[in-house]
Amino acid sequence: MAGKFSLFLVKDIIFNPIKAWETIDSENKPVNVIRNSFLFPLILLVSGSAMAGSLIFTNSELSPVYSVFEGIKCFLLFYITVYATAYILNKITYSLDLGKNFAVSFRLIVYSVVPLLLCQVLSRLFESLLFVNVLALFSLYIFWTGTERILTPTAYKKMPLLIASLITFVVIFIATDFLFTKLIDKIYYTFFA
Repeated sequence: MAGKFSLFLVKDIIFNPIKAWETIDSENKPVNVIRNSFLFPLILLVSGSAMAGSLIFTNSELSPVYSVFEGIKCFLLFYITVYATAYILNKITYSLDLGKNFAVSFRLIVYSVVPLLLCQVLSRLFESLLFVNVLALFSLYIFWTGTERILTPTAYKKMPLLIASLITFVVIFIATDFLFTKLIDKIYYTFFA
């Protein structure tokens, strides 16, 4: 049962984050189980949505190969962003005297990006629903409640931790998206156009 994707956990993270963090903290799953049974299915859903949206609605003049590249780019974008942010969050928590545990940092980032990933499913499939991504700001509240439950920082460390994590995630996301877009476009127009 530990290796199965939990739709109930996604529901709890969205509708009752405090209860979800209690469950997550008590289960204490290793990184590979969270990655394989929770992160991969969500990222694959977003990637499939990006591929389908690109194929059906966005790139009517380009070959279907470009849509496949778009799905691959989306998968790598979120995978690298989550891992890199968790790695840097691990360093940030150590510098704030909140411990140094990559598994805790990974859990905080993975479960906090659930609203973003769900919004991305819609906005990548239907580009006209781009405004839905505003709802992904709920990730900040989920991260906040997670740090209170798992890291228990003092009051003056909560806001710097949230701001540093947000800036880290946004910078890594934008840089990775820029690099992969350039790489995918170069590969596509060199070999497939």
